[in-house]
Amino acid sequence: MIVLGLALVALPPALFVYAYLGYPVLLRLLAAARNGAESAGGEAGTRDDEVHEWPTVSISLPAHNEESRLARTLEDLLALDYPADRLKIVVVSDASTDRTDAIAQAFSDRGVRLLRMEPRGGKVAAENYAAGRLTGEIVVNTDATIRVPPGSLKPLVRALDDPTVGVASGRDVSVASVEDEANRAESGYVGYEMRVRALETRLGGIVGASGCLYAIRRELHAPPFPAHLSRDFAACLNARENGYRAVSVDEAVCFVPRTGSLQREYRRKVRTMSRGLATLAYKRRLLNPFRYGLFAWMLASHKLARWLVPLSLPVAGAGLLGLAVGGSAAARVAAALASLGVVVGAVAMRLAEQGRARGIVAALGYAFAANVAGLAAWGRFLTRGSEAVWEPTRRD
Repeated sequence: MIVLGLALVALPPALFVYAYLGYPVLLRLLAAARNGAESAGGEAGTRDDEVHEWPTVSISLPAHNEESRLARTLEDLLALDYPADRLKIVVVSDASTDRTDAIAQAFSDRGVRLLRMEPRGGKVAAENYAAGRLTGEIVVNTDATIRVPPGSLKPLVRALDDPTVGVASGRDVSVASVEDEANRAESGYVGYEMRVRALETRLGGIVGASGCLYAIRRELHAPPFPAHLSRDFAACLNARENGYRAVSVDEAVCFVPRTGSLQREYRRKVRTMSRGLATLAYKRRLLNPFRYGLFAWMLASHKLARWLVPLSLPVAGAGLLGLAVGGSAAARVAAALASLGVVVGAVAMRLAEQGRARGIVAALGYAFAANVAGLAAWGRFLTRGSEAVWEPTRRD
C-alpha cells in the first residue's frame, strides 16, 4: 500500500521531469546524432538575391474590438520588407462593436481589405470565413496584439521554398517595458518553448505553430476547420497528414507583450489548453507511432505529457491521503511536506498576482497557476463544457 501511495505521489514530478527536461535532452541528443541534417529553422529557403519572384502573400488578421491596437498593427504590417504588389492584408472583423471596422476601412486606399463577419463566431470561425476569399499562394496568420518587425516576413516565405515544408512558424519573443515586473515568468517560459521548437525543427518539424505569426500554404489553410478547436496547433498536424513538415524559423521574430497579470494568463491558459486537448483528440490518429513514427513521439512528449501533469495531481492527492492515513511515520512526514508545498505554491501564486513576487517565488507562482489552469482545462474538456466565444487576450 505504501509503495502504491509513493508511486502515485511520484507521478506528477516524473511526468514534469520527462516533459520539460527529459524530452528536450532527448531532442538534443537525437539532433546531434543526425549531425544537423534536416535543419530548417533560420536556414530554410534561399537568400534574397537568389529569389527570382516572391510568391503572393495574404495576411489574415482576425480582430474583435481592437480599436486601440489595430492602426498600429496595420502600420507594422504595411511596413514589412516585402514587395507591396505581392502582399495583401485582410482584416476580419468578428462582429466588432467599437471603431475596429472604421479603422480598417481608413486603410483601404493602402490596400487593406475589411471583411465583417456576423454574428460573432470566434477566431477560428473568422479565419474560416476569410479562407475562401484569400488569394495569396501563402497565407500568413497573425493578430492585433503583437508587433511584427519589418524583416520577419521574408524568412517565413523562404522556409516555404522547401517543397517539403507546409507551415513556417515565427519565433515569439515575450516583451514588456523595462520597469514592468508583471508576470515575468511568462517570458522565461516562452523562451524555453522557442528553444524546444528549434530542436524539433532540426529533427524534421514542430508539432504546434505560434498563433501570433505563422505562414501556411493556401491549399492547407483553405479547408474549413471546426471553430471550437485550435487552428494554429492543427496547422502542423494537417501539414503532417498531407505529407509536409512544419518548421520554426528563428529569424521570423514577433514581439508578444506579456499579459499584464497572472489572472489574465490563467484565463488564457484554460482556454488554449482546453482547445488544445480537443484538437489533439480530433487528430488523435497522429499519436500512432506505427504510422507516424518520430512525429507521434514528439507530439505525445511535447503536448500530451505536459498536459497530463496537472491531471496527475488529483491522483497524487489520493496517494498522499493514503500515506497520511495508513503509512509509516516517514510516509506521513512526506505527505505533510507535500501538502506544505501546495500551500507554498498557492501563496506564491497570490503574491505573483499582486505583483509582489520576484525571482523563484514568481516562477513558483506561475507554475502553480499553470497547473491549476490545467486542471480547469481538463475539467472543461472532459465535461464537454460550452466553449466561450473567442475573447482576445488583452495585452498591455
